[in-house]
Amino acid sequence: MMYSQNYSLNSQLKIWMITLLVMIVLIILVGGLTRLTDSGLSITSWELFIGSLPPSTNDKWIEYFDLYKTIPEFKEQNFNMTLNEFKIIFWWEWAHRQLGRLIGLTVLFPMIFFTIKNGFWILRKYSIIFFLVCFQGFIGWYMVSSGLVDRVDVSHYRLSLHLVTAFIILSIVFWKYLNLTDIKINQINIKFNSVKFFLLLLFLQLIIGAFVSGMDAGKIYNTWPLMGSSYFPDDSVITDFFNLAVFDDQSLVQFIHRNLAYLIVIIYFYILYFVLKNGNINLRTPIFIIGIVLLFQIFLGVLTILSGVKMLYASLHQINSILIILSTLYFLYIVEYKESIY
Repeated sequence: MMYSQNYSLNSQLKIWMITLLVMIVLIILVGGLTRLTDSGLSITSWELFIGSLPPSTNDKWIEYFDLYKTIPEFKEQNFNMTLNEFKIIFWWEWAHRQLGRLIGLTVLFPMIFFTIKNGFWILRKYSIIFFLVCFQGFIGWYMVSSGLVDRVDVSHYRLSLHLVTAFIILSIVFWKYLNLTDIKINQINIKFNSVKFFLLLLFLQLIIGAFVSGMDAGKIYNTWPLMGSSYFPDDSVITDFFNLAVFDDQSLVQFIHRNLAYLIVIIYFYILYFVLKNGNINLRTPIFIIGIVLLFQIFLGVLTILSGVKMLYASLHQINSILIILSTLYFLYIVEYKESIY
């Protein structure tokens, strides 16, 4: 269906998408803080429905705490934790799960309403968001379950899948929002395939960044631009890159994360060159915004490393990654602009 002249419906759908966008940004932020505060394993069961209500009695708090005491994170790392300290990490994880439930309902109920009112084309266009949100809930528990037996942290592979899925949902919602806007830009003849490659690198960097976070790899080397006394980590050798366990090596994962950032900057300047050469003024402000956000991201990354992964810098580093993805998606949208569709 082409861009609708039903401006009332357009406005309602835009409000729906922008509400979801804000909620997804918020849950990514809370999810990051849940990870940084080591709160993700505080609730040891899925509790799809009954978990909506927090503990209301002291006995219930003790029940949750006793369950937490059975997992390796408590036995090996937090064995001195008090009930009041447990409550702090519990609330982070509980809030994260409640936001997930709320997002699911915020997708489902409006989708049903708009489908009944306007036809099944709404369901066809927007059901992918609901299915991905449901999948994300499953992945969240799949991630948590990896930290309940034989290890004190969740699998960094599952953490990465959880984070990237969140950004995929964010990207789809934002793209659908853009398709509902009345942005009017003349068709641009030059197709920048490098923009797609740039976006692909950003998502790859999200994966590696999740590895760094999940393995606490940011704490291994707290120097920059060198890693210790050399550019390449001095506790590794080049041949380690050809080992299947390369992504289980904290030093090498941090090295990959750093150097992928440098490659992203190089590709950015390559795109910037062609934007300026093309002379289309509609592209200049968006590409400059990407550059500012990108350089700020590197600055935050360096601060995170030098500070020994201070929570404030690490959290800002993750928040800023959202701005990079969204600004790049907007740029890609106007580069490949066609008449808006639902």
